Amino acid sequence: MKLELKKLYVVFISILGLCAGVVSAHAAAANPALLKAKKEAEAKGYVFAAGQEEVIANAKKEGKLRVMGSLDAKTLKALNEAFRKKYPFIDSQAQEIAGTDNYIRMIQEMKAGMAKSWDVNYVAFDMYPEYLPFQKKFDILGMAQHGVVQIPQKMIDPANRHVVVVASDLQVVAFNKKNIAPERIPNTWEGFLREEFSGRKFMLDIRPKDLAALVPAWGMEKTVDFARKLAAQKPVWIRGNSRALVMIQSGEYSTLFGPNLATVLEVEKKNSNIGYKILEPVPTRLNEAQAILNGASNPYAGLLWLDFVCSPAGQALIDQHEPYGASYLTTGSVQDKIVRGLKLSVVDWDHVTKLEEYQKKITEAYGFPRADK
Repeated sequence: MKLELKKLYVVFISILGLCAGVVSAHAAAANPALLKAKKEAEAKGYVFAAGQEEVIANAKKEGKLRVMGSLDAKTLKALNEAFRKKYPFIDSQAQEIAGTDNYIRMIQEMKAGMAKSWDVNYVAFDMYPEYLPFQKKFDILGMAQHGVVQIPQKMIDPANRHVVVVASDLQVVAFNKKNIAPERIPNTWEGFLREEFSGRKFMLDIRPKDLAALVPAWGMEKTVDFARKLAAQKPVWIRGNSRALVMIQSGEYSTLFGPNLATVLEVEKKNSNIGYKILEPVPTRLNEAQAILNGASNPYAGLLWLDFVCSPAGQALIDQHEPYGASYLTTGSVQDKIVRGLKLSVVDWDHVTKLEEYQKKITEAYGFPRADK
């Protein structure tokens, strides 16, 4: 009996896939622009699904999904639970992976042809060119433009077309309201060059991702010049926002230059003495790039995952659990509400792969400092 049921199930799935293929073919034929985009994408070596029905039918045949992401484990758990409710026919799992050593190991496994245990993977921007040859060339941008997936187009790499970002970071100024009055915090980044901020009056991270994020708005020359002047203020050199914010909370130091807004907001919930200030241009960085592995066993299930994580429902879960980490590109996200109407300095797809180069030049301008704390 079980064998017969299994045979019937296989036949059913096959028929379902065939029907979906017919529906997609008809959909493409009925939409000349979609058919043209599909043919152009396939001519360039991309995979282009002609309709959401095709994506879902193929995902049903796959039936599984394995995700490796750098979002927090509790965020991935919440996303995975919601994804399984939406697509109960997919046995999905999502696992956190973090740290340079792990990223290097993943790249080595890809190069050796041993990367077979996951479908969707995190793509570290520091090693972006090394990841790209091993990601499946779905034309996600083209499919988004024609409504096959609902991913906002600015979340998709316009050059490579098959990588998406699901989150972003904003850099702010954090301070202890008991140690320094909010009105004394500068209203501009250049305000930190005033005499009153000279001589260990604020903390500055030796890894200058905050300052590097000003390059899109200021240009490299102005940013490097500002970095030299900032270092001449003799700040307290630190490494890592989390440890620095502990010192802000304790009152050991009053002000921290450039931490991630999401980290500050999380601390602020627990300690009312912590405040923050948004300065323009607001340094804004794309974060959490994801793509589908070229050797994925379940690529269409992976495509549904990317579509879901970038959807309003997925973004709301990231805001809730990361927290406040959903992309500023998502209408209604915490970051969108905060920066709406403000001037931004966006490390977008044109800049994101150059960020490491920017940081090296700024570190040199700093004088290659070491952390005091």
